[in-house]
Order: sequence, then C-alpha cells, then structure tokens
Amino acid sequence: MARFASRSQSRPLSWTLIILVGFLTLCPVLMLLLGSLSQGLTAFGQFTLSKYVRAYTDPYLWDVTLNTAVFVLGSSLLATLLALFLAYLNTRTDIPAKPLFTVLSIVPMMIPHLLFSASWALLLNPSNGLLNQALQGLFGLESAPFDVYSLWGMTLVEGLLNMPVAYLIIAPAMAAFDPSLEEAARVSGSGWTRTLLRVTLPVLRPAILAAVVLGIVRSLASYAVPRVLGTPGRVDVLATYLYDMISTGFAPDYGQAAAVGMSVLSASIALIVLYRALTAEGEKYVTVSARGFRPGVVELGPLRGPLGLAVGLLCLLMIVLPVLVLLYTSLVPYVMPPGPQAFAAMDLRHWSAVFHEPGALLALRNSLFLAVVGATVGVALSLGVAYVVVKTRGPLATLLETLSFLSFSFPGIVIGIGFMWFFVQTPLYSTLAALLLAYVAAYLPYGVRPLASAFVQIHGHLEESSLVCGAGRLTTLRRIVIPLLVPGIVSAWILMATMFLRELTVSVVLSRPGTEVLAIQILSYADDGLWGKLSALGLFMIVLSTVLVLCAQAAGRAFRRRQGL
Repeated sequence: MARFASRSQSRPLSWTLIILVGFLTLCPVLMLLLGSLSQGLTAFGQFTLSKYVRAYTDPYLWDVTLNTAVFVLGSSLLATLLALFLAYLNTRTDIPAKPLFTVLSIVPMMIPHLLFSASWALLLNPSNGLLNQALQGLFGLESAPFDVYSLWGMTLVEGLLNMPVAYLIIAPAMAAFDPSLEEAARVSGSGWTRTLLRVTLPVLRPAILAAVVLGIVRSLASYAVPRVLGTPGRVDVLATYLYDMISTGFAPDYGQAAAVGMSVLSASIALIVLYRALTAEGEKYVTVSARGFRPGVVELGPLRGPLGLAVGLLCLLMIVLPVLVLLYTSLVPYVMPPGPQAFAAMDLRHWSAVFHEPGALLALRNSLFLAVVGATVGVALSLGVAYVVVKTRGPLATLLETLSFLSFSFPGIVIGIGFMWFFVQTPLYSTLAALLLAYVAAYLPYGVRPLASAFVQIHGHLEESSLVCGAGRLTTLRRIVIPLLVPGIVSAWILMATMFLRELTVSVVLSRPGTEVLAIQILSYADDGLWGKLSALGLFMIVLSTVLVLCAQAAGRAFRRRQGL
C-alpha cells in the first residue's frame, strides 16, 4: 500500500522529468530531421527532398563512407584484440606488475582525445615528428618511416584510445570464466587452438561482441582523431565530412549536413540497441554458479618477462609518452629533436603567451563555467531521473530510463547540428546557455549511471521508517537519502565536469566568437601549427581536470564528516 502511494505521489515528478528529458534528447533529433527536409536555416519549414538527393549523389560521399568503415572497424578490432590480450594476461596468468593493468584501464581516460591525437602528431608526423627524426638518425633513413597523417595512423590512435573501454568490458567476463571448462576440453584431447576456438571464445562472445560494437559507436562519433590526424593527410571520415559541410565555403549547406547526419544517427542508434541486446544476453553464458570456484592461474614460464615488458611498453605508449611529448614541446621554442641545444633553449615562453592571450583566457573562463555550472545542473537532473528509475518502477520509469540513455547513442557532431537547427530559431543561439543545454543533453547518461547505482544500494525501508516517525519528504531527503548518496553524487559530478571541461564534438558545431571553450582553442592552435601553445594549454587542461576532481572529492568528504557519516 505504501509503495502504491509512493508511486502515485511520484507521478507528477515522473511526468515532469519525462517532458524535460524528452525535450533535451528528442528535440535535436526532431530538428535534425526537419532540417534535413528544409531549404535552409533561413527557410525553415519549406520542405524538400533535394538535400537527401544531393547528399547521396555526391561521389565523394562513397569515398568518405569507405574511409569511415575502415576507420571504425579497424580501430574497434584493434582495441578489442588488445583488451582481450591484456584481460587474459591480467586475470589468468602470473604476469608481473599487475597494477599496471589498473593504470592502463583508467589513466588514459583522463587524457582528452584531442591531446592524445596531438601528441601522436608531434611524434609521428612525416616532416618533423620527434620519433620519426630519432629513427632516421638511428638507422640513417632518408625519409620518415611513419606518416601518422593517414588512415592507418588514425586507426592506430583511435584503437589505443578505445582499448581501456574494451578492457573494462572484457576483463570482468574473463575473470568470471571457469577454467575447468578449458581443462575438460584439453583432457578430452583438444589442443590449445581448438580449445580457444570451441570453448573460450564462445563463452566470452557476448563480452567480445559488446566491446566491438561499443568501439564502433565510439569511433563513429570520434572527431578529434580524424580532425587532427586525418585533415592534414586529406583523409575524411563522416565526422569531418559533416563539419566541412557547415564550416567551409561561402554558403554552407546545413540541410545536406542534416541529411547525412540522419543516416549516421540511425546507424549509431541501431548499434547501441545491438550493444544492449548483447550485454543483456550475458546470463546465457554464466559459467560460475554456487559450487566452489577458484580462477586458475597459468604460469607463463620464460614468456613472463617478455610479456611483462610488452605491457610496460603499451603503458609507455598510452600514458607516459603522450604526456612527456606535450611537456617537452611546451618548453622548447619550436619542434626540435631532444638534445643539448633543445635543453639549453627551454623556457616558459609558450606558457606565458597562452596566459596573456585574451582568446585563451576567455576559453578558460567559458570552460570553467560550463564544467562547474553544467555539471551541477546535470547532476541535479540526473538525481531526479535516477530516483524515479530506481525507486518507482513501472511504465513511466521505463520510459524515462529509455529517454535518459537515448543520447548515449548520439554522435556529438550530429547532435550538435540538430541543436544548431533548434537554437538558430531562438535567442539562445551563439550563447553559453546553448552550449550548457547541449552538454547536459549529450552527457546525461554519464550522470544517471553512478546515481542509479547509488540509489540501488539504499533500501526503501530507510525512507519509510523516516516518514513513519513523522519526518517530511524533504527532511527525509536532506537527512537520510542525500548523505548516503554523496559518493554517487561526487562520482557523477566529477565525471560530468571533466567531460564538459574537455568537450569538443558538440562545441565545434555550436561554439561561436565569444563562446569558445578550451578544446576549440586547442584545436585552433593545432590548425595553425602552434604546437608549443597547444601543449601548454593542453597540459593546463589536464591539471585543471585533476584539481576539479580533488576539490569535488574533498567537498564530498567534508559533507559526510559534517553529517557524522
């Protein structure tokens, strides 16, 4: 009875959140559809199919589509194979230095994709890449051995960026895999290869396929890597192709961009549906039940050292080298190979120039505002959504959950075009408020997920006991629920704030003079070849993200101490 009363009382809240979240997630999709059928931004409502005809009869689109297919499939497969290899070593073998696996799965996520791409451009560009220059001097080569401004370079860097996410999907499944199945296969006469193909991989199939599909979604939405590494080599994928439509020429064709964007959006949504289906069927592959279970450990023997060295090299490539090359480039006057001359010329000129440049200071203020205010607004909305989804259940909660996670499948540049069609009809166009709304809409799932997990851990009896003792709902929320939710709130705020601080794909479409953010300023430095300034501002962005994380954690601990928890 109490549960029924609570559900009926929460109905107004549920409908309010459905309307609000539905507006944020469905509005840009609807505007993208209407925009693809309209003559132009100034002729909105004059419907035509000519934009679709022009978009899909453009011969260059098929080259772009082929590049995109190679890019997304290649990077996803590379990320999944690396993750599968690392997950096996970490969970099933006696490889040394296992703490490195935790570093590899978390720390790379703190480095923005834009900076990771820029660091590899500094290392492997064909003209003065530091690693290319070192290899030429070491082996006496006449030309650079590697050209990162190519399709293979983009695929390699995107694969390295997506590997931690694939690892987080595959490693838990690998850890829960019962090795007695493999032992039984080998006792029955199966060799290592047959056991791998007939036992191990089939059991891990949902996790592997989920990692591949999620990698494809992330690569399809990627803009930083194709822009920094593909544009100089004239290798376009759909993300850069869409941006060029709305940013180049005397008369950008927003309608044609919306028409192509609808196809990208449809493909991304279909992939997310497939991903959720694959993760949902994981229960069919349960191998650990109530009986005794002890994960087996494979002794690597003579391979232990070389494989440990390989993991250390991967850690070097993904974490140490990108940060070191940015630090080095920020201190030398121009890109030059390390040596006595370079070390003697080191100074802080790029750091000083960045912090005396009005554009960079404006971008810093805008990004800080969006990170702090936007994350706070996003967490407040996520808190309400998570409460309804977890505590009320029913059709309204299911609808709200679906709407809140729908934006997870939206490529940033596509949803940015949809919001542009909407904001251009309102006074919000070309304002920070437009960016804030678009950020919250695009990253709402990242706030809902940790808060929903926190709500699951709070039993409804705690609230019922408080209400029975005479406390009102607001008092119960303030004195019982919120203090218990502090870890989830802090996690959600940190996640959203760091993402807002480094956000690029939505910003590159919606940002206008006066509303530039840090990622846009860094991208402009990359376009102009100002690598020293780019490195200085990029490192400051990483430091700023770290400071925001530490401050949020300190505030959470102080609140819990004040509440006596």
